[in-house]
Amino acid sequence: LKVLSHIDSILRSPRAPPLIYRPSKGPMQNNIKNNGQECGFEHLPLTIEMWADQLMALKDLHRSLRKLSVELVPWHSADPQDNREAIRVEDLQFIADAILEDIENKEKNSQTPSLPTLFAIVSHFQKLFDVNSLHGVYPRMNEVYTKLGAMTNAMRNLHELLQLDSSASPTVVVDTVGKLCDIINENVTEQVQQLLGTQDIHSIINKLEEHECFFPPFQALIQDLLSLLEISNLDDILPTVQNLK
Repeated sequence: LKVLSHIDSILRSPRAPPLIYRPSKGPMQNNIKNNGQECGFEHLPLTIEMWADQLMALKDLHRSLRKLSVELVPWHSADPQDNREAIRVEDLQFIADAILEDIENKEKNSQTPSLPTLFAIVSHFQKLFDVNSLHGVYPRMNEVYTKLGAMTNAMRNLHELLQLDSSASPTVVVDTVGKLCDIINENVTEQVQQLLGTQDIHSIINKLEEHECFFPPFQALIQDLLSLLEISNLDDILPTVQNLK
């Protein structure tokens, strides 16, 4: 009776959870009152069994939280209560708070993007460079990096060759190369005109046609002379003919 009274005083205290006390109903309640053993704790054994299971599960939860803490915040010192038999909820709360505090500080003090941001970046890269799967992202990144390096080197060399400032845009480089090509083409045209002795395009065509008519027979004649005189050099034709005289 004394034990029941002690339990009754504890479980009726303001700190006790509401679920452990349920007033008895029916005739049994009057019998208990008459015997001086009033209680509403017929369900208490099941509740205690449930609590015992939960206390055992606390150890597993504590072990899992410690593993998570080692992965996320390995620089934190070990919990001095790790080897204690009885694990308290406060111990679990301490580990969880330490992990959350570290993550919050990291987000405040760094520019590390969130997972949705990283996913958006990867998706944007796939669209820009026509990558169908995540497995193709790294190879395409390497390909883009290689091509970018080659283009950068080529632009640097063109800046030096064209004597342009390093800040000149690719458009300026292309325009400069185009102007040089125009100048070269003009010079080539002038040289051809001087070589053929004419400024008229029709005369140039006539000269080329005359050349096509004259050159094949002349080449055949020279080949016959070289064979007949048994020599291989054009410069030897004249001396050989003079010796025949």
